[in-house]
Amino acid sequence: MIRKLALTLTMAASLLMSGVSFAHEHEGGEKHEKHEKHEMAAPKVGEMAPAFTAKDINGETVSLADLKGKTVVLEWTNHECPFVMKHYETGNMQAAQEKAAEMGVTWISIVSSAKGNQGAVTAEEAKMIVEEKGAKAAHRILDPKGEIGHMYAAKTTPHMFVIDAEGVLRYQGAIDDNPSPRQSTVEGAKNYVLEALMALDAGEEIEVTESRPYGCSVKY
Repeated sequence: MIRKLALTLTMAASLLMSGVSFAHEHEGGEKHEKHEKHEMAAPKVGEMAPAFTAKDINGETVSLADLKGKTVVLEWTNHECPFVMKHYETGNMQAAQEKAAEMGVTWISIVSSAKGNQGAVTAEEAKMIVEEKGAKAAHRILDPKGEIGHMYAAKTTPHMFVIDAEGVLRYQGAIDDNPSPRQSTVEGAKNYVLEALMALDAGEEIEVTESRPYGCSVKY
């Protein structure tokens, strides 16, 4: 009798432990899923770039899927960030955008600053900034909810992504190898984005496919 009772208690304890374990894992899984929705994993070089569709500041619909067949550059920007100012006030970013356009590349600038945060602008304000800076990007998209930014895990302004004609991410990271806000450091810096574009254009391997992005944090 005692032996049967002990066995019953052991089985009950085992089932109880199993239930607690399952509940704990289930709860943890839900928390993890919610976390992933907010902080999506960064896209990986060599894999398909996350697809998105949005309207640019001129009201034109921009869809990554529709751009298949063309190389695409994504540039996260914030006109008030000193690192972004470094590249625009020296004309470095515009020169890169112009060079890319000559190669048939579609360059998209994205502003993921949330309303009320540094760099947040209306479409009309963004148009004025584009004109003032002489920016040469094909599109500028406002992403105040950070949907595209989180999709790409964009961390800084600038943060650059190069997507090939098949929609595969081929480069992500900094625009160049000099992480200083000083404008004098533009000269002589190795431009990773242009090097990646030229390698793709020539059908060659990209030497640097990833680098650590530098600049101001994206103001989600």
